[in-house]
This record gives sequence, C-alpha cells and structure tokens, in this order.
Amino acid sequence: MTDGRAEVWIEAGIREIARSGVDGVRVEVLAKNLGVTKGGFYRRFRDRAALLDGILQSWSAGRIAAIEQQTSLDGTSARERLKTLVRLYSERVSPEGMAVELAIRQWARTDQAAADAVARVDAARLENVALLYRATGVSLEEADARAFLFYCFIFGQSLLFLERGPRKRAQLVARSAEKLLGE
Repeated sequence: MTDGRAEVWIEAGIREIARSGVDGVRVEVLAKNLGVTKGGFYRRFRDRAALLDGILQSWSAGRIAAIEQQTSLDGTSARERLKTLVRLYSERVSPEGMAVELAIRQWARTDQAAADAVARVDAARLENVALLYRATGVSLEEADARAFLFYCFIFGQSLLFLERGPRKRAQLVARSAEKLLGE
C-alpha cells in the first residue's frame, strides 16, 4: 500500500497527531512541515482518509511489534521481564509517544477505524503481559487481572505530575511495581 516516501507522510502525520490531534492532520500542514508540495501527497495517497488509514496501520503495527519484542523472554524469567517493562515505561517516559497515544485514543472515541486499531493494540498488550504473568505460575484469571492492572499503572503513572523529586517518584514506582509482581 505504501512505498518508502508514503512512510514519510505517515510519520509526519503521526507527529502532527501528537501536536494537534487528528484534526490537525491536513495535507497542507504536512506538506508545509515536510517542505514539499501537496502534489507529492496525492501521488502516494488517494485522499486524507487513506493517509489516516496508513497512520492507524503504522501506529498499531508498531505498538504491537514493540510489546511482542518487550515481552519476549529471550532467556530472562517472566518476573525479570515484567520488572524490565516497569523500568522501561517508568524511567523513560516519552512525551511525544504519550501525546500520540492520547491523541489516537481521543480519535478512537469518534471514529470506528481508530477504535478498532486501539482495541487491537490493547488486546496485544494485555495478552502479552498476561502471558508473562502466566509464566510466573498464576492462574489465567489472575494473569488477566494483573495484566490489566499493569497497564493501568504503566499509563497512569506516566500521566501523573507528582510533586515529588525524581528519587521519591522512583521509590514510589518501585514499591508499586512490587505490588504488581506480588512481592
């Protein structure tokens, strides 16, 4: 569907979603940001809707590939992999990544294609983390519940502006992670 040049438009669209939401993703804006003419857009996409479809496909495929890679055991215990995930998402919060995540979720409130993409990503995230919890020996139901809490924690902690210093915040995250891991 997309060649390498189409990917440039999709990446620019994702950056614009982070800045101004889906309504800000307009051909004129992206062309200006890329320093090109609108004609280049129409050689790659039939219309804005095709670009938005490409953005959703790229975002969801990237998020699913990321969680599959991040939950791969590769000789690590499930418990250690879960601890690594907590560190990954709590120590290096990406403001642009969170802006994209929130904007796509907002878009999903009014658009079925976006809602479907978010549902696929959420399902993959929950399933992969639940598999890690299952590998620690908990039941299927317990693994599903812990995976749900894990993601509530991961996203919630990244949205909180705590009036604590980095050290106190890190301690709070570590204690919370211990609760998630049943330690």
